[in-house]
Amino acid sequence: MSARSKARKRALDILFQADLREISLIEALQSEAQRAVSEPERHASWLYARDIVDGVNDNFVEIDETIETYAQGWTLQRMPAVDRAILRIGVWELLFNDEVPAGVAISEAVELAKTFSTEDSGGFVNGVLGKVAQSV
Repeated sequence: MSARSKARKRALDILFQADLREISLIEALQSEAQRAVSEPERHASWLYARDIVDGVNDNFVEIDETIETYAQGWTLQRMPAVDRAILRIGVWELLFNDEVPAGVAISEAVELAKTFSTEDSGGFVNGVLGKVAQSV
């Protein structure tokens, strides 16, 4: 698994934790930063994970509006928390990170959904992010 794939998983953990614990992304990020200090072997994945979480936090309203626009028939509240977190990562990469090709962002998000969410989540995430990518 590449460092960026590990970073996406780590960012997913932070976003999911913040959502479930109903704490701010900054608070969840600070908690993870303390943990990261004791795990120097994971330094490469930590840097990009932090970029993702900071980016999602900085663009939270636009990211959530984009998800709700393209997730036809689904509100954010109705989605599983893990799907919300995955979509937030994917939309951030598509809209705000020029270093990641759209196909990679979508593929990585779909893999996260297949691994950590419901049986139908991979297709759902693929559909939403595919529509977002077409609109960019």
